[in-house]
Amino acid sequence: MKTIMQWLLAAILTICGANIIISCNNIKDNAVVSLTDDSSQFVTLTDSVPDAILEIRYYGTYNFVGKRIDGYEEPTALLTKQAAKALKEVSDDVMKQGYRLKIYDAYRPQKGVDHFVRWAQNLADTIMKPYFYPDLDKSVLFEQEYIYERSGHTRGSTVDLTLFDMTTEKELDMGGTFDWFGPESHPDFCGNPETGEYTGDNSKSTAEPKRSITAKQFENRMILRRAMLAHGFKPLDTEWWHFTLSNEPFPDTYFTFPVKQLNK
Repeated sequence: MKTIMQWLLAAILTICGANIIISCNNIKDNAVVSLTDDSSQFVTLTDSVPDAILEIRYYGTYNFVGKRIDGYEEPTALLTKQAAKALKEVSDDVMKQGYRLKIYDAYRPQKGVDHFVRWAQNLADTIMKPYFYPDLDKSVLFEQEYIYERSGHTRGSTVDLTLFDMTTEKELDMGGTFDWFGPESHPDFCGNPETGEYTGDNSKSTAEPKRSITAKQFENRMILRRAMLAHGFKPLDTEWWHFTLSNEPFPDTYFTFPVKQLNK
């Protein structure tokens, strides 16, 4: 973990508008990580993907914290130019299949990640437990890697999303809500995402009675996954909704500017 002095230094220099380079022991291979407030390589997502529907969960209160998250100043989504271009290709692909992309989160400022960390450390704050983590004691969120001090979202090329069915005018049923903390959110829950085969195996579920998802719900997850992978994104093995541009332009840079419309 970063020391308190490192974070204080980062905060001071960020306020002054400076880019900073810090080296932290917990970063893989002792990589050097850059923190910057430079938004020049980002776009407002809907400028590039006008068909996308936005439901920015961390701007509102329906999220696992139950409050608006720090750094979300407007209900919009930002991405790096490269990620937005690739997502436009995904949108065009799924539109032909009768769907639209629905975005829950994209770029997430470091301030928002810090908010998650403070919330996770406050074990008494469990107001949203019934909705997002009923099977977990909050004390295990760091240990089981639901909460991190750094997030790929902060590098600007990661997006959380689902599909909206233009025929039914509803979200596709994915068999679980966005940001559910549990094995039911894993892409391989009840199926093999590599082959797209539904197996019905819910043995990873920790709930009693055990939860499951249907073959149709699993296939809906696969529709989203196939489209994202076909256009240059890579999945996360614990969240069916989470994808990162494979060739992300800023793999070691974490951004600090707030989420709001960019002035271009």
